[in-house]
Amino acid sequence: MIPIAEFKQFSEQQPAFKLLKPWWDVLAEYLTVAMLMIGVFGCTLQVTQDKIICLPSHEPPENFSEAPCQQLLLQGVPEQMEGIQEVSGLKNNLDLQQYSFINQLCYEKALHWYPKYFPYLVVIHTLIFMVCTSFWFKFPGTSSKIEHFTSILGKCFDSPWTTRALSEVSGENRKGHATRQATATVAAEAGPGKVGEGEKEKVLTEPEKVVSEPPAVTLLDKKEGEQAKALFEKVKKFRVHVEEGDILYTMYIRQMVLKVCKFFAILVYNLVYVEKISFVVACTVETSRFTGYASFCCNHTKAHLFSKLAFCYICFVCVYGITCLYTLYWLFHRPLKEYSFRSAREETGMGDIPDVKNDFAFMLHLIDQYDPLYSKRFAVFLSEVSESRLKQLNLNHEWTPEKLRQKLQHNAKGRLELALCMLPGLPDTVFELREVEALRLEAISDITFPPGLSQLVHLQELSLIHSPARLPFSLQIFLRDRLKVIRIKCEELREVPLWVFGLRSLEELHLEGLFPPELAQAATLESLRELKQLKVLSLWSNAGKVPASVTDVAGHLQRLSLHNDGARLLALNSLKKLTVLRELELVACGLERIPHAVFSLGALQELDLKDNHLRSIEEILSFQHCRKLVTLRLWHNQIAYVPEHVRKLRVLEQLYLSHNKLEVLPTQLGMCSGLRLLDVTHNGLHSLPPELGLLQNLQHLAVSYNALETLPDEIFFCSKLRTLLLGYNQLTQLSPQVGNLRSLSRLELKGNRLEALPEELGNCRGLKKAALLVEDGLYEGLPAEVREKMEEE
Repeated sequence: MIPIAEFKQFSEQQPAFKLLKPWWDVLAEYLTVAMLMIGVFGCTLQVTQDKIICLPSHEPPENFSEAPCQQLLLQGVPEQMEGIQEVSGLKNNLDLQQYSFINQLCYEKALHWYPKYFPYLVVIHTLIFMVCTSFWFKFPGTSSKIEHFTSILGKCFDSPWTTRALSEVSGENRKGHATRQATATVAAEAGPGKVGEGEKEKVLTEPEKVVSEPPAVTLLDKKEGEQAKALFEKVKKFRVHVEEGDILYTMYIRQMVLKVCKFFAILVYNLVYVEKISFVVACTVETSRFTGYASFCCNHTKAHLFSKLAFCYICFVCVYGITCLYTLYWLFHRPLKEYSFRSAREETGMGDIPDVKNDFAFMLHLIDQYDPLYSKRFAVFLSEVSESRLKQLNLNHEWTPEKLRQKLQHNAKGRLELALCMLPGLPDTVFELREVEALRLEAISDITFPPGLSQLVHLQELSLIHSPARLPFSLQIFLRDRLKVIRIKCEELREVPLWVFGLRSLEELHLEGLFPPELAQAATLESLRELKQLKVLSLWSNAGKVPASVTDVAGHLQRLSLHNDGARLLALNSLKKLTVLRELELVACGLERIPHAVFSLGALQELDLKDNHLRSIEEILSFQHCRKLVTLRLWHNQIAYVPEHVRKLRVLEQLYLSHNKLEVLPTQLGMCSGLRLLDVTHNGLHSLPPELGLLQNLQHLAVSYNALETLPDEIFFCSKLRTLLLGYNQLTQLSPQVGNLRSLSRLELKGNRLEALPEELGNCRGLKKAALLVEDGLYEGLPAEVREKMEEE
């Protein structure tokens, strides 16, 4: 016997592949097993038993046919004979060897090929059916996709996140149902006169979803969350890969067409030749020289059984063919290269689940034939809403309130600040820290503030650095009267959310981003009219002019900072309207002269023109109109000289001229009697005017990184001087007059050519070793008592 297990490999696939077997493929598989058993059974009989038995006939070969053999078959033998009689019959004088020879010869010559090879044909045809059915599971171009798909599908089906996501949706539906019931109850109690027609219509027409009991929402640990996150990435990549082609769909159709063609061929020739299976076979062979006979009547011993098996086989083939024809109808009748998750979107409430196409769609159609629940659970991993929920859950697991509290620090303004950088989202646990006063979010994409933001009742400052954020209307109302400071940094200013311009209590607005090239000259900014409390406006951009909306806050704006990233700022006349402006920064604006509009700002106290292209500052005389100007920063320009008119700035307290091209300072600078700070570092000065000694209010003098060889003794008459920076010049000695600076607390002398320090430094009672920046060798050269005095606490 040939065991059936030997043929198992032809139909065996991985257990997971059963998901892609609809009912007709399962039925066809059972039919092939039945047909294979018929073939194997027939082959076993062919091999183990006699095929044909022949007896010689006395009929002449010329007229010999099956008729005499049929008559011989019909002759009966009496079952009972009266008395004992001698058995008699024709003697053929043939031995056993001759009979065997005749049997084999007649089997090969006289028996028709159909009954002779019937069982083998059944086995061959069945194996072909099996190969056609499972070929796409074995072909490298398709099996890899199928294996990958079934692997991902199984993980998605068993993932705890799938259960949680669907449970949350069920919970939301249940809440919605409860809300509708409550609304209906209120409407019934209020009566027809108390409920508006629109509300009644909404209550009556809104569909209800019945949920028998609240779902049990499972909790995900960190490992399960990471596994679900990896599944989302796998599904994305698999979708991109599979949707590119339709090899699975094409292969399935081809193998199905081949099976149908095979079915018709088998059915036709079996119906034609099945009658060739006959019990009696007439055999005429020229063997008279060896046996004395040329005609034989043969009995095909398995003809009766083979005819029954053939009938069963044809029935099975017919059923198999009908399933194949139905499959072809299903393949061509429906658009299987497109799959819609409309029902899944309605059931799960995830409206962003995308429809798929090509091989991805085809496999999902097959999955629906097995169990539609697989597609529904798989759809969870195609939804971006579901993915965002998972990311949020993982974030909440990772960033616990205790971990976030460790990141709390006081910022420059003394507010308790929480800074988060480069996170995949905003943890909900942030809103449990009610003591937070400032929130800084950097490089966090697609932030949507949840209702929990309203728990931060002390929040006054918000920074969004490359972190686009959406704010529901209810939260806009919450922040409108609370937020004092907001900082927005983005690629383009048109990405600034509109809700920012509706924060009525806002006092400081800092915006950083570029205008598109076509809008840079117009420099259009959203209206600032709602910002009634705005005092500070900072704009880092490439504007061609001062935005017109700045004048919306002209009545209360106190500080304006424009950083233009080197782009030239042309139209500045609108600055004249800022009548209460106290501080103005025009940094990197491409200015070649001091703008005349500045001189109209009567309330101006501080002016910063850093990183421009100023060469001449002859207009400095006009600053006398700015009677409150105390700080003037002209650093990082190309100024070659300071005009004599500087003497008019008697109220000026701080003058920054560092990083220019100055070689000499005017003597009239000593007439700026109110000057407290003078910074001329990083220039080309060779000497200082003695008139600087007239600056009796001077407290900070910085002349580092110049080419000074000597210092006038008059400098040391500035008795209030506390900081003196003389580093990196060419000084060869320091005057003993330095001892007159009793208030000196910081002295820099590094990078000079000094050979010794005067012992009069000991008279500078406020100067300590830590604030004396000088080479170690020079310091050690000081008298011991001077060093001890400087090292005292």
